[in-house]
Amino acid sequence: MHQSETRTLKPSQGLKGEILVPGDKSISHRAIMFSSLAEGTSRVRGLLRGEDCLATLAAFQQMGVRVEDKGHELLIHGRGLHGLQEPEDVVDCGNSGTTMRLMSGILAAQPFFSVLSGDKYLRRRPMARIIKPLTSMGANISGRQQNTKAPLAIQGGQLRAGEYHSPVASAQVKSAVLLAGMQVEGETRIFEPHLSRDHSERMLRYFGVAVQQLPGGAQVTGPVNLQGREVEVPGDISSAAFFLVAALITPGSELLLKNVGVNPTRSGIIDILRQMGGHIDLLNQRELSGEPVADLLVRHSLLRGIKIGGELVPRAIDEFPVVCVAAVFAEGETLIRDARELRVKETDRIAAVCETLGKIGGQVEALDDGIRITGTGHLQGGRVNSFGDHRIAMSMAIASLAAENDVTIEDTACTETSFPGFWELLEQLGH
Repeated sequence: MHQSETRTLKPSQGLKGEILVPGDKSISHRAIMFSSLAEGTSRVRGLLRGEDCLATLAAFQQMGVRVEDKGHELLIHGRGLHGLQEPEDVVDCGNSGTTMRLMSGILAAQPFFSVLSGDKYLRRRPMARIIKPLTSMGANISGRQQNTKAPLAIQGGQLRAGEYHSPVASAQVKSAVLLAGMQVEGETRIFEPHLSRDHSERMLRYFGVAVQQLPGGAQVTGPVNLQGREVEVPGDISSAAFFLVAALITPGSELLLKNVGVNPTRSGIIDILRQMGGHIDLLNQRELSGEPVADLLVRHSLLRGIKIGGELVPRAIDEFPVVCVAAVFAEGETLIRDARELRVKETDRIAAVCETLGKIGGQVEALDDGIRITGTGHLQGGRVNSFGDHRIAMSMAIASLAAENDVTIEDTACTETSFPGFWELLEQLGH
């Protein structure tokens, strides 16, 4: 794991320029997985080289997938749906819930034994949400604490197609079920309470798999064949979110964020910030490898508090820590509800946001399923800990831009998980 690092940041005089944010984490994971399961060679460009995605890449290499790293692109030599080899050792998923949950769906239907583990944070995260649906299809998966936590031992084998109604709107649950279903005979359907992000469905279609959108869910008919493709990974909107908020709250700022994925199931952050009065324009809209992409122009804006809940929540779930930073600088109250899912992320993000923002002068109150923030328009500064959570660390860095005094953040090395180069980019923009 990372060394702990402490950084002290000074307030900014405004951010200006053009930036490229790293490749989308969700799409990078899927590009590696689907290329590995495809027939033929795939070329993947723009891949996020964060620790989470590298854990996925290493996992498939452990199962016999050959990868050539050309620097600007990866050549992944797919082994087809039935070409993976049994891993000789435990597969280490690092800090990545996506790796563990999606791999479980793939491995449940493979004719061999595997064990998935990860770091101490991942071993605390809930896994029953994928074990239940996969077990209902006939999978043989066991884990710690009555099959709710990793490490997971998977004795792969013949599954049966089925229908599952998920109690949570989770792209990871939906993807795990679809990835298992595409390896078995017949129709597999999954339904969820709200539409979660649809990167798996889009990319599976791009690789030649007929995934159908159903009202409230998705369906795949197996067994399928994936064909190798050229994949361009767009910039990650969850990473862009930090710089959108940075420009909105820091007087004198104007930024152009190029080539950002604006998938409607993920672009809740843009809707939220626009509802708060944020000036964000989408320029040069186009499609890359089945995903909608645009350049985002953002300027300093006077924000106002709003209520956030319902279907908007899963579309912005990862961005809430930085939304809370924006809310501190908005006029009036911002109320976030229906976001209980934040309690089981890399940390309990509701508690973490309230503690960190509270320590530097924010007026924040934790609710069971959300947060109430009273906008004061200013933060004093001070010292906070990131709790080893990359999104908390980066949100505090953004808060420091418009604080009155320095902000010192302990344990900042965790940002490598999702946004390698974050600190350099901040510096380059004149911070």
